[in-house]
Amino acid sequence: MRIVVPAGGIGGARFLRGLKAALGIDAPTTGNQSTDSPITVIGNTGDDITLFGLRICPDLDTVMYTLGGGINEEQGWGRADESFTVKEELVAYGMRPTWFGLGDRDTATHIVRAQMLAAGYPLSAVTEALCDRWKPGVRLLPMTDDQVETHVVVEDEEGRRAIHFQEWWIRHRAALPAEQIVSVGAESAKPAPGVLAAIAEADAVILPPSNPVVSVGSVLGVPGIRDALVDKTVVGVSPIIGGAPVRGMADACLAAIGVETSAAAVAEHLGSDLLDGWLVDEADTGIEVEGIEVRSRPLYMSDPAATEAIARAAVDLAVELSEGRA
Repeated sequence: MRIVVPAGGIGGARFLRGLKAALGIDAPTTGNQSTDSPITVIGNTGDDITLFGLRICPDLDTVMYTLGGGINEEQGWGRADESFTVKEELVAYGMRPTWFGLGDRDTATHIVRAQMLAAGYPLSAVTEALCDRWKPGVRLLPMTDDQVETHVVVEDEEGRRAIHFQEWWIRHRAALPAEQIVSVGAESAKPAPGVLAAIAEADAVILPPSNPVVSVGSVLGVPGIRDALVDKTVVGVSPIIGGAPVRGMADACLAAIGVETSAAAVAEHLGSDLLDGWLVDEADTGIEVEGIEVRSRPLYMSDPAATEAIARAAVDLAVELSEGRA
């Protein structure tokens, strides 16, 4: 069974680890592009940012590190056994910004990426090269090779202005009310090589419990990707439990686009043209969304076994709905 997973962030990466376990993918593949892996991940690049001359791809790296065994498990992002000497030295030189913490081990990844991009390699080729080291056991593709960045329109004492999503998310902790979230460059972006082919060959698509606005939403915003997914059996796992995000500040993002923070509202936002099935937590048992098969089960990824069970439930629902469509 071939599965495509549009993913971003900590929730998506941890869900993917459970999905690998559910499909029995224990040993790493021999390379990122190995056709042996039944899972293709379309990674969000809308969170990407350039700082200190380095191109930083937080969601791609979080997936790569998590599945490759290099993640800081407590944080869910960044490298394990990290140090911050470079960051401290940058501060000593008066370099800005200071709110984005680059770890020393993580910086090495960004240097490799920056050098390859400067040499003319597209992001998809760079990601493949980085994954040759980490061997995540999935095929990891960026959603696009084109530069797409998420900006947030806010108003504070400095006036009405647009800031990069990372500044809003990390520096301000999404506390500044967002008037608008804009995906700069998305309209002219093209899916990265292999993305549309992977979708065409997939037996099912699973949307993990990632941020529906700036993770999954960014992937869907690349022209051609959503249209390709509509023809597939798509099952989503709700990132909202009992009216609150499982993790992070997805509620602030949903408020910015006028969507209620609830499992039902997120499903409606994604649309019945896209979603065939929707897994919600037991706290949301009984909700109904027209045109979408809704099932409830425990959705907290509290440990590896629980995460694997969630992933297995999503796969089982996808198989059931696919057979119903046949």
